[in-house]
Amino acid sequence: MGGFFGAASKHACRNELFYGVDYNSHLGTRRAGMATFDREENCFCRSIHSIENTYFRTKFEDELDKFKGDIGIGVISDNDPQPIVFNSHLGKFAIVTVAKICNIDQLEKELLEEGAHFGELSSGRTNQTELIALLINRGKTFQEGIINMFERIEGSCSLLILTDHSIIAARDQLGRTPIILGRKDDGSGFAASSESTAFPNLGYSHYRDLGPGEIVEFTADDVKVLEKAGDEMQMCSFLWVYYGFPTSSYEGTNVEDMRFKSGYEMGKSDENEVDCAAGIPDSGVGMALGYAAGKGVPYRRCIAKYTPTWPRSFTPSDQSRRNLVAKMKLVPNSAMLYGQRALLCDDSIVRGTQLTDNVQDLYELGAKEVHIRIACPPLIYSCPFIGFTSSKSDMELLTRRIIGSLEGDPNKNLDKYATTGSPEYNTLVEKIRERFGLTSLKFNPIETLVESIGLPKCRLCTHCFDGSSRFHPCKKKND
Repeated sequence: MGGFFGAASKHACRNELFYGVDYNSHLGTRRAGMATFDREENCFCRSIHSIENTYFRTKFEDELDKFKGDIGIGVISDNDPQPIVFNSHLGKFAIVTVAKICNIDQLEKELLEEGAHFGELSSGRTNQTELIALLINRGKTFQEGIINMFERIEGSCSLLILTDHSIIAARDQLGRTPIILGRKDDGSGFAASSESTAFPNLGYSHYRDLGPGEIVEFTADDVKVLEKAGDEMQMCSFLWVYYGFPTSSYEGTNVEDMRFKSGYEMGKSDENEVDCAAGIPDSGVGMALGYAAGKGVPYRRCIAKYTPTWPRSFTPSDQSRRNLVAKMKLVPNSAMLYGQRALLCDDSIVRGTQLTDNVQDLYELGAKEVHIRIACPPLIYSCPFIGFTSSKSDMELLTRRIIGSLEGDPNKNLDKYATTGSPEYNTLVEKIRERFGLTSLKFNPIETLVESIGLPKCRLCTHCFDGSSRFHPCKKKND
């Protein structure tokens, strides 16, 4: 997915920028970059590094001294190298994005026909951050350009723009991804981040969340609204389930609190008898703690994550190596499992490869029964908006392959399979349970997910579960 951080300060910002970006490291796995503006030299200082086989801090710590200036932005990306630096009729600027542009080929063709050119080719592909910047450059102002970009893209885009005197922050038109503003406790600056987790240890307090489509410009002294927030929001519900760091909050709802609540509700209503509850690290832990409280059973660390070498989501390009990595970073504990009717909580089932290995290990280490509880409903649709998994097609989803085997067509009756408690839904869950050899399997229903987040369903994107979302607000009348 990706995450970014930007700081405008009354003093050198390199340290808080470095650590602020680092606090977004769990959101991306491929590229990282930082840029500051040096007013004395009137130039940008920028670096971009691959982080596919290492950590953000190992690439940037030794070169921090070169980042001069009191204003800067940085990014952790799953996609292309960024920040991109431009000199245009809008002035000199650097830009970072958290985006997924579904119509990038069409937009690339249109821009080329309009006389634009692309200089940042990533693995032979157009760099989508550069494409976004070119769309913005079509405006007479940054504000006009960003609004123009919002209207032309299909997918989502939140961004930070670093100019020679300020930072412009723009949240996705439907607010699919968050931007949170922080204010320095001593009054010396403002920051914007994808994760509010970045603020406390850097001396910031939560200032406010940007609304969907809102555009602001901030300096060390103040925040100016350039474009007011829109009325409609479709924020990704999966951020609370999986991507979000436990201490972060979006739209007033803390990630860990949401996970605990959803687990508690599941435990309170679960009729299966179990001896203990455990979380599959990291995102399943909060739910398992809630389940244990709701069910009235002890929480046990039946599986631990080996953090010295697997502290982040390393994702090799080779599928067989991905499967091995998924297995190697999680270590089961036979002392906690032997003879137990163990219940494990996990965030989701996508392809099912990791769960297959985990379940087999649990039985081999002496678990008497293995029950699985999933924090969200079954994933029926791949995400066209932010790409929270690396799935390239719906058929990489385990659910769609099972539906295909049941219906003879993986696209048939999807609305029925997505409806909690329907005969088709129950059959799908049972087939998944059989495949993994589980004692029992239950998914959190979409109703509980929404209730645990605490926002109206119409303010959340639940497309991956029920196919309900759309690209643009203006298309609502045609839905």
